[in-house]
Amino acid sequence: MAWNDPQWGNNKNPGPPDLDELWRRFNQRLNGMFGGKGGGKVPDVPASGNLFGLVLALLFLLWIASGFYIVNQGERGVVLRFGKYVETTEPGPRWHLPWPIETREIVNVDQVRTVEVGYRNSVRNKALKESLMLTDDENIIDVQFAVQYILKDPVEFLFYNRSPDEAVMQAAETAMREIVGKSKMDFVLYEGRSEIAASAKKLMQDILDRYKTGVSISQVTLQNIQPPEQVQAAFDDAVKAGQDRERLKNEAQAYANSIIPSAQGVASRLLQEAEGYKQAVTANAQGDAARFRQIEAEYSKAPQVTRQRMYLDTLQTVMNNTSKIIVDQKGGNSLLYLPLDKLQHLANPSSAAPEVIAQPPTPAAVPQSSAESRSRDAFRSREREERP
Repeated sequence: MAWNDPQWGNNKNPGPPDLDELWRRFNQRLNGMFGGKGGGKVPDVPASGNLFGLVLALLFLLWIASGFYIVNQGERGVVLRFGKYVETTEPGPRWHLPWPIETREIVNVDQVRTVEVGYRNSVRNKALKESLMLTDDENIIDVQFAVQYILKDPVEFLFYNRSPDEAVMQAAETAMREIVGKSKMDFVLYEGRSEIAASAKKLMQDILDRYKTGVSISQVTLQNIQPPEQVQAAFDDAVKAGQDRERLKNEAQAYANSIIPSAQGVASRLLQEAEGYKQAVTANAQGDAARFRQIEAEYSKAPQVTRQRMYLDTLQTVMNNTSKIIVDQKGGNSLLYLPLDKLQHLANPSSAAPEVIAQPPTPAAVPQSSAESRSRDAFRSREREERP
């Protein structure tokens, strides 16, 4: 309004606008936006009541929005309605009726949880009450092991047991004591570790399934197995003695493995040589017997010729390795000389000429040509006698 306006001084409401009027205008516009009649009359409402309703509306929206939640990968959502289980939700954005009607529990089912039995955080930090166990042969050993597990049923894990981790520990200790109590000490300490771990895992899973813990045992790891500290030195001596015994046994077995095949080979060779000698002697005896029978048959036919032939064969056998041969002629005064040394020299030029001993001819000796003719006649007569 301008200062020179004539109505300026006649204004009856010089104060600021009324809050009730502003609220009415706001309600009218709000009703027009939501389909109400803009020209209609809005009843007069006190300003405090309208503010309270707005606050209630905002609180209701916040209450509805509090039912939204997100389940991450590897997790499960468990929805409860007035404390009773309703459903299990998968990963992703989810909504449930807000508190106090429904609540939710988020459980990580892929997380690997670990329970330590017989020690805490380190094998040096022992819990003897849990680790000392009795074997089947009444020996005490110290067993420390760890159990790794995951959740397979979130509902059983949350509602069927008050303390699932404690239940897993007790089941692990119970199963291990049962397996160790049925085994010998040496078996537990040495060759039976993997078998004991597998048997304990199976027994733990059976116990936890009966308790409905919703737990799945993934691995049982034996950290340390040893006798108690009070007898550790004596046990080490016994172990060393056992190792020495096994070493000596292995050395003796290796020596036996090297000697026995050699002795067996020598024995087999001797047996084969004896068998060959037996067969050779038998064959020679049989051959000699057959030859004797043949000679006997020929002897019965011509005794004189057979005797002469046997005599010549014997001389041939005896004089086969000599080069000195002197033949005395019957009814003659000279000696017949067979030049076998020259013949052998011609047959084997590398060999030296053999020594020949011959008696010098007497003055009455006949010429060489006549001696050779007599020798030819003698051999011819012998050949005629030998013919049948």
